[in-house]
Formats: sequence, C-alpha cells, structure tokens
Amino acid sequence: MTIAKQRKYDVVVVGSGAAGEAAALTAAENGNRVLMLEKGRTTGGSANYSEGIFAVGSYLQKEKGINVSGTAVLKEEVEYSKYKADARIWRKYVDSSAENVQWLSDEGVVFERVQAMGAGEATWHIYKGFGYGAIHTLEPKFLKLGGELLTSTSAIDLKLGDNKTVTLRNEATGETEDVQAKVVILAAGGYLNNQEMLAKETNYDLSRLVPVSSGKGTGDGLRLGWGVGGRKYGTGMAMLFGGYLKDPDEPSFKMMESQMNTAAGQQPLLWVNQDGERFVDESVIYNFSYAGNALYGQNEVYSILDTSVIKKMATEGNYMGLGVYVERGQIMDKLEDEIAEAVAANKPFIFKADSIEKLANQMGVPAGKLVATVSQYNNYAANGVDNQFGKDAKYLAPVQEGPYYGFKLNIGAFCTMGGLRVNTANEVEDNNGRVIQGVYAAGNDAAGLTGDTYGPNMPGTCAGYAFYSGRNAAQDAQKYLK
Repeated sequence: MTIAKQRKYDVVVVGSGAAGEAAALTAAENGNRVLMLEKGRTTGGSANYSEGIFAVGSYLQKEKGINVSGTAVLKEEVEYSKYKADARIWRKYVDSSAENVQWLSDEGVVFERVQAMGAGEATWHIYKGFGYGAIHTLEPKFLKLGGELLTSTSAIDLKLGDNKTVTLRNEATGETEDVQAKVVILAAGGYLNNQEMLAKETNYDLSRLVPVSSGKGTGDGLRLGWGVGGRKYGTGMAMLFGGYLKDPDEPSFKMMESQMNTAAGQQPLLWVNQDGERFVDESVIYNFSYAGNALYGQNEVYSILDTSVIKKMATEGNYMGLGVYVERGQIMDKLEDEIAEAVAANKPFIFKADSIEKLANQMGVPAGKLVATVSQYNNYAANGVDNQFGKDAKYLAPVQEGPYYGFKLNIGAFCTMGGLRVNTANEVEDNNGRVIQGVYAAGNDAAGLTGDTYGPNMPGTCAGYAFYSGRNAAQDAQKYLK
C-alpha cells in the first residue's frame, strides 16, 4: 500500500490553509507536479474562520474612493512592532496586496465589501462565505490542474538535498513513506494548539488563553524547518482579540457568533479584576491585541453589565462588534435570551444578582471593594469625566439597574505568528542568514510581519499575508526550479 501517487514531485506543500492553498494552486498553475498535505480530514485550517484580507489600492477601495497610503501603513506597522517586523517584507506585501485581492477575485473568490475594524483603517476586504468560501473556491482549481491532495496525511520529517526527502505519515493507519521534492513550502499554521510549545515559546497564562482555531496548528511546519537548520525567530506572540467567554460544554469557535460573548468581552464598559478594582480604560478594546495584554495583566477579569446597558444594546446596538460575526453597532436581538439561557444552564462564566454586593460574593471578589468601585464609576458617569483612567465620557454607562451580571473573561486567540526567519521571497534562512535552497515558509510559520503584539489597526493583515506569502513562495520557487 502506498500513500502518495508518485515518488517525486516538483513542489510539496505542507498545510492546506490560506498559505498552503495559495502556494499549491500557484505552483500548479506554473505547470509543476504538486503534492499538498493536510494532516486533518478536512482542508482550510483556521483560514476557514477568517473574514477577509488586507490590501491597499485594491479595485474595491478605488470603487469606494478609499485612499490608504501604503508607505504610511508600512511605517505604522513597523513602528507598532517596535521595529521587530521586517520593513522589507512589509514593503513587498503592501505593494502586492491589491494584486493579491485581484488574483483571488479572478480565481472566483467573491468579495462583498471593504471596511475598517475598531479604530483601524478600511483595509479589510470581506469575502463571501468567510474563509471557507475562499479556500473551497481555490481547491477545485488546484485539483483540476492535476494537483494531488492528501488529507489525514502529515509530514513528519524533512531531509535536505538537491531533492528534498519528505517523510509522510498516514494519520489513520500510521504507515509512513518517503517522497522526493525539489521544493518544500511549509505552511502548517503555527503552534497555537500545541500546549508544550506555547509554554516554551510564549509567556501567556495558558489557563486563560482560549484558542479559537481549527485545532491543527501544532507547530509541524516549524519543527520541520528548524530541523533542517532554519533560524528560530519571532516566536512568542499570539494574535489576541480581547475578552472571550469559555464554555466547557462547547467548542471555542461557537462563541464567535454569540451576542452574549460580544456584549461581555468586546464592549468599552466596566471591567474589574480579582480585587474588584478597575485596572484600565476599557475602550482599549478598540485595539483588541492591546486589550488582550491588559486582561493578561490581571489574575482574573470580570465584565460588569447592568440591565439598562443590556437593554440598550438589545434595542439600539452594541458599542463594539467582534469582526463580522457580530458587527459593530449591530442590534443585539438575541442578547437577552442568550443571557437567560446561560444563567438557567448555570454556565461557569456568568453570574447574576439583584445587588452589587451579592454579585461580588458570587464572583468571589471583595464585596466592599466592588461596591466602592461601582459607586466611583457611577460618579464618573454622572459627571462625564473618568478621573481614574481618562475613558471617553460616551463609554461611561452607569451601573445602576438590577439585575446585575458579571462575566468571567478569558482571552481569545486566533493564531500564533512567527517561527521561521524568511527573506522577502519567503525562503527560509539559517542562523547565519543564508538561504536554505528550495525550502520556504509561508503564513503563520513565517516570521517578519509582527513584533510582540499583532497590529489590528490594519485589519486582515494576517489572512492577507497567508494568501500573499503562499503565492510569493510559489512564484519564487518557479525561479529556483528553472
């Protein structure tokens, strides 16, 4: 019994997310024999949950009269990263971003609109059917061109040579097999779902980190790249998105569409820590990576909502959405029912009481301190001035109508970013800065796009970079193959 149809390929792509699918299709369009590997039973990875991609100067932006300076984007992102991001990589990515959108559109991906998120620029190109629709538009084209796709098949070893040796493993049977490839593109999606690697490579409190992903980002591509001498670089950062409710009875991704989750974790209202104290200007949520950092600075965090603000969001709309799953300003018509159902089910993340003192007792925070915090906060709201942290008066909603609700917040994360040092062609470099010929890293396996915090002020950069870098790697690989 054999795993792959052939023994030799021009290109082997490890991973079938946005980077992998883009790399595989581009390589196939260039006339190569291509094998794409997916260790799970279904393709797309975490890209299936993405909403859109970054670009400047796209046809959609031109149609809407949206002008964003590519150079300004580059400067802002590099400065945001404290100059840990590679300005050369950003320059090429920005300059290619409009063509990246056009390529996807030409391949059949439908873009519905372009928009901003939070306080960011309008660079987010939203595709129809989320990332699932984009991925499963590209994949049939790859197969039609003769590309080979193996699901439930992982790459467990990589050896260098004029022809690289990739060891495959059938995840169902455990059978292994070697194939040869001139080029290997690592696009396995980072390591968010590998607890051991997270503990080693990051400083996050993993008991509070809620991965919202495909579950398959276990660092496979990074291990392969490091194993052949690729430089470890840019690890330690996860793409956080602020407060997130953890329901032990449901998969994490189900909370993405919950209005209750958005109301509890994504609003610029009142947060308190384990001591019943405020600790930040809560409008930090408009930059969700900063919000994640702020939440991690406390041992526990609770979001406090009273009945009046819940009614306001249910009838007038929320302050801040969660991507396009629950949009900013959306009428929260399911919010009250979702809260009632969670209370009735005695979910561990929600607390309800007729007084602030009783709410504090339920949450396990000092009652006297929480009562004092709420009283002080209500004074700020009445006077329209936050003397503690300077929050804008429009977000100072008083907490004065019972029943009162407390929500225990964890921190959501979409992915990790970084791991292998690459150049502008997405070629993997060794510890001396030399290119490892024929080995590429793309998407969340490639370093150079971020520092220690993801920059959500230019929404769509992560998914956009995945599609772009996969294509970029395959295009450069064509020069190597020739």
